[in-house]
Amino acid sequence: MTTTTASRPAAARVLLNKVPEVTIWFWLIKILCTTVGESFADWINMQLGVGLVATAIIFTVVFAAVLIWQISTSRYRPAAYWLTVVVVSVTGTLYTDILTDQLGVPLWISTSVFTVALAVVFGIWWTRERTLSIHSIVTRPREGFYWLAVLVTFALGTAAGDWTLELTGWSPGVSVLLPLALIAIIVACWRIGANPVLAFWLAYILTRPLGANLGDWLASPKTPDQGLGLGTLVTSLIFLAAILATVVYLTITRADVIEGHRDRTPKYHRPRREWPLLGVMVAATVAAGILLNWASAQPHANAAAEGEGPNPAEKNVHLTAAEATAHFPKTDVAQFRTLITSMNTDLTKGDQAGLNTAVDAYEKAWDDDESKLKPLDGKAWDYIDSQNDALFTSVRETKNPAAEKQAVQALLTTLG
Repeated sequence: MTTTTASRPAAARVLLNKVPEVTIWFWLIKILCTTVGESFADWINMQLGVGLVATAIIFTVVFAAVLIWQISTSRYRPAAYWLTVVVVSVTGTLYTDILTDQLGVPLWISTSVFTVALAVVFGIWWTRERTLSIHSIVTRPREGFYWLAVLVTFALGTAAGDWTLELTGWSPGVSVLLPLALIAIIVACWRIGANPVLAFWLAYILTRPLGANLGDWLASPKTPDQGLGLGTLVTSLIFLAAILATVVYLTITRADVIEGHRDRTPKYHRPRREWPLLGVMVAATVAAGILLNWASAQPHANAAAEGEGPNPAEKNVHLTAAEATAHFPKTDVAQFRTLITSMNTDLTKGDQAGLNTAVDAYEKAWDDDESKLKPLDGKAWDYIDSQNDALFTSVRETKNPAAEKQAVQALLTTLG
């Protein structure tokens, strides 16, 4: 999809366009980069045991270095540009994970904050430059706004994608379908005549959860409803190799270089159709919200992943934190919450041995309290117990970081 170009700025020094033409190659590499952002961050943080905060610091420094390289170039160079996108995808993912895993910020708050932040960036960008088109990144200020917006979109996409998984409990393979369907609707609206700038940035945000879910699906253990079992390292290497091959091709062919500063007429833009098509995209957003609300009320996949969990009469039960803990002594709930928080800390540090110890301690505390808690509220006890089964399976059998993280987060949510 293409976007319109504003006239050249008079005050700022004009450069050759610093970003690529929006072609099929653009979207292909963008999705590859988002997948790497998810899988590579998980591999360094958890598999290598570097830890979340340390990994974020490392990539912040790397991001600053590659961004300086990108900004110092006088024109679009595929190697510099796409290396920056790869690094910013990892960095944005890590920032969201710190808010969620380290600081305990709920995903709905992170999603809301990043949405507001992106709106502020776009608002200031538009007020100053009178365009949000990527075909007009020909001055340093516009390039600065562009990369700030890209960073926020990656953080927003991460938060929104993780929130979707938290709400629905969908497997990675199933979760790919929602952003894919929304992107298809946006592309259809663009082809019919929707505003190209709006369509571009909406699709740009949605490719983040699409690529991340695709990465999780490839890396997750090989089961009928989970993934292909490639692991985070193999997935990262495959996608990095694909990115490298594509960048080499674009460097040689210059197939995505925007020549000159000429104004361009968008190929499919029909101003009279903008508002009706905006209504279509809003309706698609509302429909997605309704779907997520419905899915959140269904039994989550991780609760019965191995055929365990509540008895058949309880399979459609979904309890809020207040409902799940209302009848249990606060001291017991606090003890469980402390143990789960300890697991979350171990996950953040990449300490698998510590995680195993914390899980063993939690299982013993839970089993010791069964005779006391189950008579108080059997439905709540079964509900939490099914989540415990998902936790024990992910830590002791599948040993997949993404599954462990999802199980721990689910219990943290349930225990308030």
